[in-house]
Amino acid sequence: MTIPHIARTAALILGFTIAAGATAALPALRDNAKIREGLISTAIAYEIGRKCDELDARWFTGISYLNSLRSHAFELGYSRAQVSAFIDDKAEKDRLEAEARARLRQKGGVEGDWATYCAVGRAEIAAGSQIGALLK
Repeated sequence: MTIPHIARTAALILGFTIAAGATAALPALRDNAKIREGLISTAIAYEIGRKCDELDARWFTGISYLNSLRSHAFELGYSRAQVSAFIDDKAEKDRLEAEARARLRQKGGVEGDWATYCAVGRAEIAAGSQIGALLK
């Protein structure tokens, strides 16, 4: 093995080690407040848009917002595989949906009384919250 080849191999191994170490050091995506809260806000806005005849979810705004959360995860160092695994994880999805339903109840939304969902949506729009930004 020549010196340049050894140096190139060592650099490659070091690069993989650093990348693997950086990735391993990242907390679970569910523990990132910006991503978790963003997904919960999106779920609440989507549910309000589905159940309230007076308000609609802003689909393009919602898709753009979700893409910004994905980009944020990439900027933090998460790989596409890690982001995809998080998105596809049914247990995570169920956990976030349960949290979104609980928050919607805390805000005054009553399952089956869709007028309360409308009231929550209007209040969120008036407050200028992320939920409100995803509704029209």
